[in-house]
Amino acid sequence: MTTQTTTDFMEIVKGRRSIRNYDTNVKISKEEMTHILEEATLAPSSVNMQPWRFLVIDSAEGKATLAPLAKFNQVQVETSSAVIAVFGDMNAVDSIDTIYDMAVEKGLMPQDVRDRQVPAIKGFYSPEDTDTLRDSILIDSGLVSMQLMLVARAHGYDTNPIGGYEKDQIAEAFGMDKDRYLPVMLLSIGKAVDAGYPSVRLPINDITDWK
Repeated sequence: MTTQTTTDFMEIVKGRRSIRNYDTNVKISKEEMTHILEEATLAPSSVNMQPWRFLVIDSAEGKATLAPLAKFNQVQVETSSAVIAVFGDMNAVDSIDTIYDMAVEKGLMPQDVRDRQVPAIKGFYSPEDTDTLRDSILIDSGLVSMQLMLVARAHGYDTNPIGGYEKDQIAEAFGMDKDRYLPVMLLSIGKAVDAGYPSVRLPINDITDWK
């Protein structure tokens, strides 16, 4: 297990920057990337469906495939240790049996609760109501993406969330079913070569009401 660089939560949150230029000599091992993703997936999701799916693009071949799809983010693609493509699985409900069975096996859920909830969940996320599932997936994938950025900071790395890329082409470009896998964002990850730019936030009083 790789030792985390810091466990100071406020340093992680306040020190996060969107980094575009990375040290090309720094590589992240598959083992460490696995730990980072494991920690990121502790994020919450609706009915614990965990609809997120990751594509770690860290090879020269993979980056060459990605480059023309992320034309305005070439520096991140070229210099980062990896670019993580976050997708939402429109078939995620198919994993509910596995997830809830695991919870029962670990003593985290009674069998009768599992038997009651699984059919109800499958009924709620019906194949005909793709809008409900899509909305849920986008929320959950946003949660895991933010957690992934913070976990990366805890491991001593920096990230940049990227929304500007050819979302209609990326799944097929990497041999994935474009009707099943919903592109959410790209996250470049690596060791920053500069500090990035600090940014301002609106005052809480301007964006919050109390009743």
